[in-house]
Amino acid sequence: MHGQPAEHATRFPQEDPAVVLRVAGEADVPIAAELFRGYLDFYEVTVEDPDQPRAFLAERIRKDESLVLLADVPEIGTVGFAQVYRTFSSLSMRPIWILYDLYVAPAGRRTGAGRALLREVLRRATEAGVAGVQLETAYDNHIAQGLYESEGFERDAFHVYFHGLD
Repeated sequence: MHGQPAEHATRFPQEDPAVVLRVAGEADVPIAAELFRGYLDFYEVTVEDPDQPRAFLAERIRKDESLVLLADVPEIGTVGFAQVYRTFSSLSMRPIWILYDLYVAPAGRRTGAGRALLREVLRRATEAGVAGVQLETAYDNHIAQGLYESEGFERDAFHVYFHGLD
């Protein structure tokens, strides 16, 4: 993976202080799209247009429709990303965030990048005063489930339903 930390990068206190986190800007779209493509491959999502992941992220970043964080590890490069959508909870009548994407490329696994991204999302959510952060993961993604639960996420009592419209 490639990429250089931006000026607004910050070190996040964790097990491995070498992980540097930054908010993705328009100049980061190529590396963010490469990671996004890895995420889509991980979940076996077929993408007909090879430019679609880049265009999708570029639009989210340009329109400030999501928060995209990147994780850099020295001597490896940009190895992970998280994407958060801001929305609302009618039940709490407050904003909530949905951590929709969290991915670390194979080269960056076991570096602390995933945990650092997750903690940074939680830190920023707390700072923004949101009611909570919601996420979903595959039933068989036990590694991610272990990470989320170790950081205080709990399974809720609601069932998730989805009705595709394609």
